[in-house]
Parts: sequence; C-alpha cells; structure tokens
Amino acid sequence: MSPAFGAMEVEHYSKGVLLEPFVHQVGGHSCVLRFNDKTICKPLIQREHQFYETLPTEMRKFTPQYEGVVSVSFEEDEDGNLCLIAYPLNGDHDNLENLDNSDCEPKSKLLRWTNKKTMLLENEKISKEWVRQHRKEEKMKSHKLEEEFEWLKKSEVLYYTVEKKGNVSSQFKHHNPWSMKCHQQQLQRMKENAKHRNQYKFILLENLTSRYEVPCVLDLKMGTRQHGDDASEEKKANQIRKCQQSTSAVIGVRVCGMQVYQAGTGQLMFMNKYHGRKLSVQGFKEALYQFFHNGKYLRRELFEPVIKKLTELKSVLEKQESYRFYSSSLLIIYDGKERQEVAVDSDPEDLEDLSEESSDESAGAYAYKPTASTVDVRMIDFAHTTCKYYGEDSVVHEGQDTGYVFGLQNLIDIIKEIRDESSE
Repeated sequence: MSPAFGAMEVEHYSKGVLLEPFVHQVGGHSCVLRFNDKTICKPLIQREHQFYETLPTEMRKFTPQYEGVVSVSFEEDEDGNLCLIAYPLNGDHDNLENLDNSDCEPKSKLLRWTNKKTMLLENEKISKEWVRQHRKEEKMKSHKLEEEFEWLKKSEVLYYTVEKKGNVSSQFKHHNPWSMKCHQQQLQRMKENAKHRNQYKFILLENLTSRYEVPCVLDLKMGTRQHGDDASEEKKANQIRKCQQSTSAVIGVRVCGMQVYQAGTGQLMFMNKYHGRKLSVQGFKEALYQFFHNGKYLRRELFEPVIKKLTELKSVLEKQESYRFYSSSLLIIYDGKERQEVAVDSDPEDLEDLSEESSDESAGAYAYKPTASTVDVRMIDFAHTTCKYYGEDSVVHEGQDTGYVFGLQNLIDIIKEIRDESSE
C-alpha cells in the first residue's frame, strides 16, 4: 500500500477532496475521476466491489490495486456549476493512513470542474469585480464549447495536433473526448437525482497511467459474451447483437477505445468504441498496428513484453474455476514519449545497441536507441463478473471463462502476426 501520511494531511482529506476528470479514460460508460496522481475513483457497484475484496492472489498483478471506498457528494453553486467532492466514509478515518493523500486537490482549490466549463471561483483575495468580469467572459465562450463537445461526441476517430512547446501529457486534459463525455454524463445523472440523493460511494483504485509521461492506452472488450447473468431480456438481446456485429463473436475481442501519441506527426489520436464495433478482423489488426506505431516507426520492442504478459494472464485465467468476466475490459498501456535520438555518425560506443529496426527505418541523420520499455497489461471493469463464491448468484458456472481465454489467445496470435510481418 501507499506510505502513511501525517495528521495534517488526514485533516486535509477529511475536509473534502475535489475530484477531477480522469483524462486518460478511453472507454467504458462509467465515469472515472482523478483522486490524486496515483489514485482514481469510480462509482461503487456492489458486484465489482466484491470482486476486488475477494480477488484471487494470482490475479492481483493483472488488476488495479484496490485502495478502499470514499463518500462522494454532488455540489452546485448559485451559477449552476457542478463539482464532486470526496470525503472519508463515516467512521473510516482510521484507514486513511493507508492512502497517500499528499497530492489531492483540496475542496477550496480555485479551479473547479463543471458541467458547462472550467472557471475560477472567487476567494477572499480576488476582487468581486474581477470575478464578475471573468464569469462574463466564460459565459460568452460556453456556447462555442458546447457546440464543439457535441461535435466530439459524434466523431469516432479524432486527431489533434499537439503544441510542441507545451507538455504533451497535459494536453490530454483538453482533448480527450471520451473522458469529457463520461464526466458530463455523470454530473448530469447526479444533478437529476440531487433532490433525492446527494451521497454516493466510490471505490478507489490504482491509477495505472501514473508512471507514464505520455500514456498510450488501448481498451479492449474481452470475451464472446458481454451480458451478465442478471441482464434483462432487452439488455441481453442488445449485447448479443453488438457481439454478433463486431469482432467479439469471431475472435472474442474488440476495440473499446484507444489513445495514442504519434510523435511523427505531433498528434494525439483518439478512437472510441463506436468505431471499434465496426471493425472487421482485418480492421482490428490494423488498429493494433496503429496502436504500436508512433508515426515514425513501429515500436517493435513492445511486442515481446506484451505477448509475455498476455500469455501469463491466459495461464492464470485458465486455472480460475467458475469465474466469468462478462463485459470486462483489458488495458494495454505504454509510454508514447519519444526515445532519445542519437546521431548516426556518433561515437561507435553510442551505437553498439542500435536495433535492426533503427537501421531499417531511420530516414536521415538520426536513428533511435532502444530502451527498456515498460508495458502494462491489466483487467478492469468487473460490474458483471460472477463466480461460485458469490453466494447470491442464481447461476453458477463451471470451469474457466472460455470466451475470455479464446479472446486472449486470438489477441496474442494477432500481435505475433504483426511482429513477424514487420520483421520480414
């Protein structure tokens, strides 16, 4: 667990933590929020909560670390601006020592995320006149922002040119359309229910992207079946149709979302689940290729670590009796930051470990030194997971989740095909 923190930080958390949109969410319909740099949170669903609390030891390395539960309240100011604040659960203050809270945003922070816009809120040191003027300017911009967001929601694949002078990772905040969409929808749902309910439980989970400067994230919907055992007939029919009309039925996996930084063009690329559903098996393979290509060259050094982790995960899941991971996703994450450039006419010692890739694909005076690349493979989203240990479930399955394992094997095979074809 995270290191303990002091009494002042516990007090800071007890006064409320401002939750911000998690800018690296590329799939799913549940809103994911940033608690701090290393922790995210999402609405608590009892079945998913049960999964994390009873997780088999051998699966822990393939799931986000579970860090507890918080109480989240919905607040609205006189201008209709909305925000979400996290507090400790009643009587749960003793458990705060397990959570690194040093970089949480306090409730009093001036920057507040809203359903309309981001605006500065007044404090005692800012004149009311300045605040009035700022609000007027923000309101003038709001219509344009709302029109742009409507366009974003309708676009399935987007490219944004990154400002080279700025920090690439910080620009995800302004451009990730899926994160914006989920955050707006969550705020709207809570606003509609505000008269009846203003306290929600959220689970805290490890932020899997925190170790990367420019996270490239692929969200894959796994398995040949997506509906849970408790699904209504309408929901069941809808999920079956989605599987039959996508690669899920054929290979047990489909693209649910993607964000990639393409250094060659200086662009961020986002692909959403609606595009992923339309892909053929060949289209799925091309999307995978695109995920591992940075616009200059194919990141071949990522293939073996990904294949190794997927193979290990497959072996673990083959041993899980009764588990069914319906509608869960698999994340593949790596750092899109460019590796260090080395001049081809540099000292021979600097070029000893230039890869064959660099020699083949270098187009000019520079090649690239391969570096140890960290790749993460994790399972997420367990709202419809079931197993025989969930006593209240009416349906008990036997053996392994063959649909999920089938998807993993096909994913491994397709990545191997890309690897082999690119080395010819």
